[in-house]
Amino acid sequence: MNQFRMLFSTCKVPGITRDSIMNYFRTESEGRSPNHIVVLCRGRAFVFDVIHEGCLVTPPELLRQLTYIHKKCHSEPDGPGIAALTSEERTRWAKAREYLIGLDPENLALLEKIQSSLLVYSMEDSSPHVTPEDYSEIIAAILIGDPTVRWGDKSYNLISFSNGVFGCNCDHAPFDAMIMVNISYYVDEKIFQNEGRWKGSEKVRDIPLPEELIFIVDEKVLNDINQAKAQYLREASDLQIAAYAFTSFGKKLTKNKMLHPDTFIQLALQLAYYRLHGHPGCCYETAMTRHFYHGRTETMRSCTVEAVRWCQSMQDPSVNLRERQQKMLQAFAKHNKMMKDCSAGKGFDRHLLGLLLIAKEEGLPVPELFTDPLFSKSGGGGNFVLSTSLVGYLRVQGVVVPMVHNGYGFFYHIRDDRFVVACSAWKSCPETDAEKLVQLTFCAFHDMIQLMNSTHL
Repeated sequence: MNQFRMLFSTCKVPGITRDSIMNYFRTESEGRSPNHIVVLCRGRAFVFDVIHEGCLVTPPELLRQLTYIHKKCHSEPDGPGIAALTSEERTRWAKAREYLIGLDPENLALLEKIQSSLLVYSMEDSSPHVTPEDYSEIIAAILIGDPTVRWGDKSYNLISFSNGVFGCNCDHAPFDAMIMVNISYYVDEKIFQNEGRWKGSEKVRDIPLPEELIFIVDEKVLNDINQAKAQYLREASDLQIAAYAFTSFGKKLTKNKMLHPDTFIQLALQLAYYRLHGHPGCCYETAMTRHFYHGRTETMRSCTVEAVRWCQSMQDPSVNLRERQQKMLQAFAKHNKMMKDCSAGKGFDRHLLGLLLIAKEEGLPVPELFTDPLFSKSGGGGNFVLSTSLVGYLRVQGVVVPMVHNGYGFFYHIRDDRFVVACSAWKSCPETDAEKLVQLTFCAFHDMIQLMNSTHL
């Protein structure tokens, strides 16, 4: 997949009318590639190379660099928190960036240092709680933590917390989430292989200390930063996160029942939403088109007619168990076929998006389809009430904010003995409740297995 080359040294740059993606990564045959990382801590930014005299720096050497930054930031005043500007509305951030560059040319050089860095390492002061069954606090901290230590435009932010817990987040524009899942799993596997210990040399070479990136700012820039932080914290405080592990069973049992585990979760979510809200919920599920070299995603619309009929049957006491099971299996078959088609490039949402963008860019009339209320009601135009994605079959979990105010973000990963889900909703919406939706989804898991187990069939 071509997207992997966008993982490192990539950054989105804001524009007044349109953003751009800058990729500084080069393979060995293509020329010199950046070899520095940026560290954000307490509103300050530092940079250092991770290759010294042709060799990758070792964990003891990394520890020395990071300890220097940590001690410096915890013994001196906080920095201005320039990074918070990246959380602003795009046009406002673009204008603030232009002003910052106009204030002093050196500011542009510092911004380019951050943009071209391999990744941004974010040092958080908080210590979010986490257990093997409850991930709510840690996932919330990763998604909506301190805005002064996140470079929102960066392709890769690696985040550490005071209690030794790690996470990461990314800008979705250069690549899809599975790229981040793969690198996270690789790191996780290496830690397991090494039993969490460095087994090489403890020697620390005489490498240059980290350099601080000190921006020239004035009252306007500081006001812009404060405004960005206030807006970010206001929206972050409105987000509800419910992330739990369902441990009664997992992929092993569903496969044993000849039920695809991803479809199993999607249909359980449809049933949970139907029970909570009394009607179906238009649903986006990510279909990966990675069969193709430049493939990204396609929209898999999980709220099928078959799924709705099954949900209705589950709420109708006059429908017997055999008929409910038949309707569920019909919903499984439809979902599986649609996912296969979408992954093979036979979906239609990306095609429609292309037509819409061409019309807008060429100044042509927007086709009536896109202004039809039913198009929006079906989820078109970024209006899906359920925004969902399978994060994979590894030990990596993700989360996303809802696509619409009265909607949910619902990410999950699948393991042999459990399903782990992370659901988000806006507290200010009286209709939605992430906690209830997750618990009803877990109840639906049991109901679906009981349908397959029932001796009355």
